[in-house]
Amino acid sequence: MRICDKVRRETDMELWKTKLVSSMEKVFPMKEPSGEGAERKMAGLKGETLSFQIASWWGGEAREFAQVRTRAPEGISVRVRSVSLVPCVYTCNRDRDEDYLVTEPGLYPDLLEEIGHFGFKLMRGIWCSLWVDLEIGEEARGGGEIRIVLENGQQTIEESVSLEVLNAAAMPLSIPHTEWFHSDCLADYYGVEVFSERHWEIMENFVKTAVKRGCNTILTPIFTPPLDTEKGGERTTVQLIGVSVKGKTYEFSYGKFNRWVDMCDRCGIQYFEMSHLFSQWGAVYCPKIIGCRNGREEKLFGWHTRADSGEYAEFLDEFLRSFAAHIEKLGIGERCFFHVSDEPHLDQLDSYRTARSLIQERLKGYRIIDALSDYAFYETGAVEEPICANDMIHTFLEKRPGRLWTYYCTSQGMDVSNRYIAVSGYRTRILGIQLYKYDIDGFLHWGYNFYNSQYSRYPVDPYRCTDADGAFCAGDPFLVYPGKDGRPEESIRIMLMYEAMTDFMALKYLESITDRETALGCLGEEGEWLDFRNYPRSISYVTQVRRRVNEAIRRAL
Repeated sequence: MRICDKVRRETDMELWKTKLVSSMEKVFPMKEPSGEGAERKMAGLKGETLSFQIASWWGGEAREFAQVRTRAPEGISVRVRSVSLVPCVYTCNRDRDEDYLVTEPGLYPDLLEEIGHFGFKLMRGIWCSLWVDLEIGEEARGGGEIRIVLENGQQTIEESVSLEVLNAAAMPLSIPHTEWFHSDCLADYYGVEVFSERHWEIMENFVKTAVKRGCNTILTPIFTPPLDTEKGGERTTVQLIGVSVKGKTYEFSYGKFNRWVDMCDRCGIQYFEMSHLFSQWGAVYCPKIIGCRNGREEKLFGWHTRADSGEYAEFLDEFLRSFAAHIEKLGIGERCFFHVSDEPHLDQLDSYRTARSLIQERLKGYRIIDALSDYAFYETGAVEEPICANDMIHTFLEKRPGRLWTYYCTSQGMDVSNRYIAVSGYRTRILGIQLYKYDIDGFLHWGYNFYNSQYSRYPVDPYRCTDADGAFCAGDPFLVYPGKDGRPEESIRIMLMYEAMTDFMALKYLESITDRETALGCLGEEGEWLDFRNYPRSISYVTQVRRRVNEAIRRAL
C-alpha cells in the first residue's frame, strides 16, 4: 500500500464520526460531547418512551445531507428527530450558582425537528445531534437490538443499542402535573378566531402532546386567566363560560366549557385546573369577564373592579353556585381544582384572605390550590393546599401540610432543579427523584406555551425569542414550539420533564410491588442527603438510579 493511500483512508475515517450520548447531555456545536451516562444496554416498562442521542461530527463539504434507517423488534417504535439550535439572549439570572452549561447569549440546542425528505443536515466542523425515542408498546415482549443506520452516499455508519422490556406496564402518573396551557397564545400565533373550529383543532393537538409527555392537568379558562398581564392591559379573551346579565341577576351557559371537557377527556386529561378568580400577585382586582347586557357584549369585570367589591361578590356567589352544580352534573367535581390568586406575597396576605372568604362557602369540599412561598399563608389557614417554590419548600417540609405541591419558574435559578435551556439535563430530570423522596403531591409550571412578552404586552415569535423578550430565563416560558399545520414541535426539555415523571412513577411502581424502603434504597448513599437544593451534579447518578430501579423491578417480578 502506498503511503498516500493509507493517509487518504485514515482521513476518510474522520470525515464523519458519531458518538452515543445520553438524553441528559446537551450537544453544543463546537465541543465534543463527553458521552457520560450513555447506555448501550437500556431497559424500560411497557408504555414508556426511552430516549438517547447520536452526536455527529462532519468534516467533509460545507453542507451535506444524510438519511436515517432504523430497525427494531416487534412492539418497539423508533422515532428519530434532529436537534436544532435556538437563540437564547437572556440565558440566566444574575443571581445563579456555578452549575450552568452556558451563561452568555448564543445559539443552543433545544428544538426537536422531524427529519424531512432530504434527510438531516451535516454542517462542516461542528457537532450536531439526532434525538432517538424508543417507544415501547404494550404488546412488546422481551426487547432486542435497535439499529440506527446513517447514510450520506459516501459513508454508512451504524449505531445500535439493546433494549430489555420489563414484564410490566408503566403506571399512569399518580400526582397532578400541570404546565399552564395558554389558549390565547395559540389563537394569536396562528391568527385564528378564538374558539373557531380551527382553534379547537389546534388546541387539541397541543393538549395531546402535553398528555403524551406526562401532563395530566390542564389550566381551564373559565374566564380569561388573569396571569402575566400588565395592570390595565389585556390578554386575548378566551372565556369558556357564557354570561348574560338579566336585570340584577346573571345567567350562565356552558356549551364551550362542555366542549373543552369533552376534548380534554378524549386526550386523556385527568384534572381540570380552573383559572384564577382574582388578579395575580395579591387578589386585588377581578379577572376580565365578558358578558352580554341588553344584547351587547361588554366587560363586566376587570381592572376597573376591585376584588372586594359588592358587585363582584354577588356575581361570584351566583356563578359558583351554578358552576358547582354543573361540574357535579358532568361528574367531574372530584377532578377539579380552583385558584384564588397566583404568587401572593406576605404583604398581600390580607387581600388574599378577603378574596378567599368570598368563594370559600361556595367551594366547600373542593380543592383550592395556589402557588406561593411564604409559610404564613398555610399557617394562618389562608391556603390549605399550597404549591411552594422548590427553593423555599424546606420550611413547608419541616411542618408539612396534609397536601404539598411544588413549582419553579424563572426565579428559581440558584441550586434547585429547573428546566432552562442553559442548565444540564440532569438538573431537569432530578426532579422526579426529589418528588418521590419527599412524597410531593403535585407539580406546577406556568409555561407550557406562553408566546408573549412579559405582562403580555405583545406576542413574540418563540422560534426567535425563547425568553419572553428578555424577561425570563431562556426556556422558561414554554416547552413546545408552535409548528406548522397547528401542531406543536417538542423540545429537549419536554422530553427531560417526561423522563423525570417516568422516573418518579418507576419508583412508585417498585414501591407497589415491594415497599418504600426498597425504592428509596435505589437512590444509593446519596439518597441520605439528597434534597431540593443538594443532589449529585452528574448525568451518571440519574442513570444509575434508574438502572437500580429497573434491576429491582426485574428481581421483584
